[in-house]
Amino acid sequence: MNTNLARIIFSLAALLAAGSTPAMASSSLVANKQVQANDLNIGYAELGPANGQAVILLHGWPYDINSYAEVAPQLAAKGYRVIVPHLRGYGSTRFLSKDTLRNGEPAALAADVIGLMDALKIDRAVLAGFDWGARSADIVAALWPERVKALVSVSGYLIGSQAAGQQPLPPKAELQWWYQFYFATDRGRAGYAKYTHDFAKQIWQLASPQWQFDDATFERSAAALDNPDHVDIVIHNYRWRLGLSQGEPKYAALEQRLAQGPTIGVPTITIEGDANGAPHPLPETYASKFTGPYQHRSFSGGIGHNPPQEAPGEFVKAVVDADHLH
Repeated sequence: MNTNLARIIFSLAALLAAGSTPAMASSSLVANKQVQANDLNIGYAELGPANGQAVILLHGWPYDINSYAEVAPQLAAKGYRVIVPHLRGYGSTRFLSKDTLRNGEPAALAADVIGLMDALKIDRAVLAGFDWGARSADIVAALWPERVKALVSVSGYLIGSQAAGQQPLPPKAELQWWYQFYFATDRGRAGYAKYTHDFAKQIWQLASPQWQFDDATFERSAAALDNPDHVDIVIHNYRWRLGLSQGEPKYAALEQRLAQGPTIGVPTITIEGDANGAPHPLPETYASKFTGPYQHRSFSGGIGHNPPQEAPGEFVKAVVDADHLH
């Protein structure tokens, strides 16, 4: 049999085994499963063999699991068990109780990842993420390193604290955080609630100014923002950073550890796009935070804030390489 033909047949078979088709893989991810974990019923997509090395892909704000619509099936075709959860406040993820604080603090989001792994009986996983997802992946790798085989983090080390969030930045840097200050006001909360999709599209355009996504691509992800808890989670997250909202006592000890800026010792590849329009640290400022096997990669060609969707092939390679980094 022709070698190329054999390779194509193998790839198609792997995609079908993952519960997807090539057309679906290139168009959308569906959160086809739900699992109870901690305070949540988490909606997630799962692809690939159940006995494969687990890879958990974490999206950011204001995106959704479709940031990995091309990455996930490619990893599944390579034999990985790929888990792509909706964060709290997105898609089909729901709180179990109406009385639970709609908490967006970083420790809570990271604890959700551990809860998901426990619920799915995953001892160790490769974690990869961008934006909020990268921050959660960083935190899990720093506080629960025994649960992380390898890490891929867009924009590197994103662990912070309320104290750090209250320190003033130069005006140019503060300007990039305009929405954080907007969300600190009642008008900002009302505006985000009223214009959620319009707001999200503007963030996509500002964060990835050279990414020519079409309306269908945006609306596919924007549907996940219609979650009833979405606005509360987003507003709490940004107000918490400025010390304007408090978190939950059960996460206080974790936040105290994070405020010390813990190092990350698991094998790690950090990524930065050459056209990232969102606030992000320079790679040289965080390299020393990664004390284990480490590489940094710059994605060129106008890649912005969402590398898994803008450069899926390169992102897949980073995940596979991180898994074998030593």
